[in-house]
Amino acid sequence: MSDPISVAIVGAGIAGLAVALGLRQRGINSRIYEVAPEVKELGVGITVLPHAMRELTMLGLGPATAAAGVENSASAFFNRFGQLIYKEPRGRDASYFYPEVGIHRGRLHAIMYEAALEQLGADAIVLNRRCVGLDQDPSGVTLHFEETTSGRPGEPARAHLVLACDGINSAVRRQLYPDEELAFEGINTWRGVARSRPILDGRTYIRIGSIRSAKIVIYPIRRADKSGLQEINWTVEMPMAGGEKNDWNKPGKLEDFIGSFEDWHFDWIDVPALLRASHVLLEYPMVDKAPIPRWTFGRVTFVGDAAHPMYQRGSNGAAQALIDARTIANFLRDTKDPLEALGKYESARRPATTRIVHTNRETPPDVINIKVEELTGDKPFDDLDRFISQNELRALSDNYKEIAGFARDDLR
Repeated sequence: MSDPISVAIVGAGIAGLAVALGLRQRGINSRIYEVAPEVKELGVGITVLPHAMRELTMLGLGPATAAAGVENSASAFFNRFGQLIYKEPRGRDASYFYPEVGIHRGRLHAIMYEAALEQLGADAIVLNRRCVGLDQDPSGVTLHFEETTSGRPGEPARAHLVLACDGINSAVRRQLYPDEELAFEGINTWRGVARSRPILDGRTYIRIGSIRSAKIVIYPIRRADKSGLQEINWTVEMPMAGGEKNDWNKPGKLEDFIGSFEDWHFDWIDVPALLRASHVLLEYPMVDKAPIPRWTFGRVTFVGDAAHPMYQRGSNGAAQALIDARTIANFLRDTKDPLEALGKYESARRPATTRIVHTNRETPPDVINIKVEELTGDKPFDDLDRFISQNELRALSDNYKEIAGFARDDLR
């Protein structure tokens, strides 16, 4: 590109930080504007799939991410009676070049944030700024802000391009799609973190049950300490009576859902004991948004969850945001016209992510549990092969990997 461009990034989450770091690697300046008044290690766990680890490794953050989490050895599916349905190796245990890592989302965010401070400088990240409007003209974009804590007007910002990385409730996207609503199909989720003895080998991603009645996902996010305890992340999904969407990211109540798990005492895990041991408990609606026909409006485009919010299934939202970040950074480096670069980015990423949004709704990885539940009449089985073969279950798992972009051959 002959003339340097300036880029304003709205949002300092995983997507925004990845874009800023990727642009920096390619010699492009950016400044991030974040609504939060301070950055804290918040939230629960996240699984960094191999294609996400590829992206973090290219940003120089792979070793730090792996060191701060737990490298998964396997993924295992169980019915609600504690019987193993299907198990497969994961990450490097499945001969991937990149590992699959369970980590606290706040720790991953801190790793990325500290890298951005070091590489971009503290003045490149402006906190306590809520985007309330933007104006475009032939030479650039003016962003308007207010202070999050006070509501007072903030100083406007000027840039050649604006990348909206401000998540599923994106303020920028709301200005361009003002009538859009979150899509909620009556499924509620609770997420928490507990300290526990390692479950199975201490490195397995576990799904038990199905969304038709109650389902829980369990995986470790920190290695065992001197007392032999790990931090274990869990996520419960259940149909929500009444169908009204709950508030976003609010403290959860154990009594709202533990009744569905009270008899889940198996010889390899005591589910209600794990839930009662939680020191973090949050409640979320299971929501996404319908794919939209356009991400880019002149000098503004969407990245990550602002572009393609998807159901929190399959651990794929962060991975797709990281791929978005590399893709747009490459096009901005390699294409002379920045507006053309935004168009190429959208053409490359929108069809792929649209497919994943639909797949997460219709045939996510836990379709394995649903399929077995249907075939067995939701009863314990003596011989699962009478109902479905392991090869058929493996095909269901491999199909999701192919759609999501982390089939092993794609990452060699």
